Amino acid sequence: MPTYEYECAACKHRFELFQSIKAEPIRKCPSCGKSRAKRLLSIGAGLIFKGSGFYCTDHRNASYKDAAKKDAAPVAAKSEACAECKADPKQCKVKAEAKAKESAA
Repeated sequence: MPTYEYECAACKHRFELFQSIKAEPIRKCPSCGKSRAKRLLSIGAGLIFKGSGFYCTDHRNASYKDAAKKDAAPVAAKSEACAECKADPKQCKVKAEAKAKESAA
């Protein structure tokens, strides 16, 4: 059930009320007793999950984690490859030539 924010047009009293979504907005102000309270548009509160099982790591078993590591390893190796020659950066001739030109200048 959400918490709704209200304000009385007569006395400017602001208050919150915990109501069902299906409930009609109240009109009577708890402070002055006049029927001039209006429900305000507000951000509201965030959704709060309590208990276990709401994090992706809670239900992951060892085989899933191992498979995820295997899938992640080739992606990391590909990102380390040289963009020009698609080779291992340690053996890349393009980068070696660029370093030699920089050091000569």
